[in-house]
Amino acid sequence: MNVGKNSDLNSDLNSDRKKLAVIILNWNGRSLLEQFLPAAVKHTISPDADLWVADNGSTDDSVEFVRTHFPAVKILELGQNYGFAEGYNIAIRTTDYPFTLLLNSDVEVTEGWTRPLVKLLEERPEVGAVMPKILSYRQKNMFEYAGAAGGYIDRLGYPYCRGRVFDSVEEDRGQYDGAPIEVAWATGAAMCVRTEVYLRLGGLDADFFAHMEEIDLCCRMIGAGYKVMADMSSTVYHVGGASLPKGNPKKTYLNFRNNLLLLHKNLPRKRGRKVLFLRRLADTLAFGMFLLKGQWGDAKAILRAHSDFRKMRRKYTDLPKEDYMSTLPGADRYIVADHYLKGRSK
Repeated sequence: MNVGKNSDLNSDLNSDRKKLAVIILNWNGRSLLEQFLPAAVKHTISPDADLWVADNGSTDDSVEFVRTHFPAVKILELGQNYGFAEGYNIAIRTTDYPFTLLLNSDVEVTEGWTRPLVKLLEERPEVGAVMPKILSYRQKNMFEYAGAAGGYIDRLGYPYCRGRVFDSVEEDRGQYDGAPIEVAWATGAAMCVRTEVYLRLGGLDADFFAHMEEIDLCCRMIGAGYKVMADMSSTVYHVGGASLPKGNPKKTYLNFRNNLLLLHKNLPRKRGRKVLFLRRLADTLAFGMFLLKGQWGDAKAILRAHSDFRKMRRKYTDLPKEDYMSTLPGADRYIVADHYLKGRSK
């Protein structure tokens, strides 16, 4: 691990620290950094906030590009690709600010975007994480798939959002604006956390590698007595699919496997067995749907996801005693039935 040349180890990691570290995790992302760092630098770095690029062992010239063109950005070189989850865990442990904002490299930020998020965490100690409004970079009047106006989880553990149900994404007409609201999860595309809480709960689960690890973390925060919020007074624009595009069987595999792990980890044993049984039935339908569409790679990904879940779940034996997932925002719905049988998309 190496702190970049434009950083002083003692002053950057241990000193007169600012309130907030905004950390972009990078892996061979030169083009994204070139496109989105200018706005991030302009609208993030302040007397209260530093901007970091934590590099996951890139083999392109992205680190040197940042060092040369954006000297105000602090660099942390991790030395290898730890994945999204463990990469952030190492970076957050190393930088250690009171508040940390995880920011995807394909996000365009806006003026003053960090202030409402930090203010909420400062004023409400019961809040562990908060996210801004996530709109689409390509269609800026539309919500973006990964987070939209705040995440929900239904009774079978399927994640959906205010502003997005499965593939149906709403136009932003201000329908979710107003005071910050409790949600079940905040998107990892732009999630501001109370660093001490993040670290005490173990951070993102490295075994997830990528996808749904932020949902798992938010569930654990709520299980520990904290709230997760969405604050629509802050707005960012997300490209989405920069690491794994939609329709990639690897993404299908990670989403299905990690969703099962999330349920196993965060449900009491008795209810977990019931929910996971119902999920196996639902995932069997998804498997059949992929077969009918000729999407063989996705169908195989579901089989592999369930096989690997059965092996990986043995690691998680300290299961919660209380069923807090049934009280999460959105957990009163069966979103699959609402969407596919009743035609509801909002």
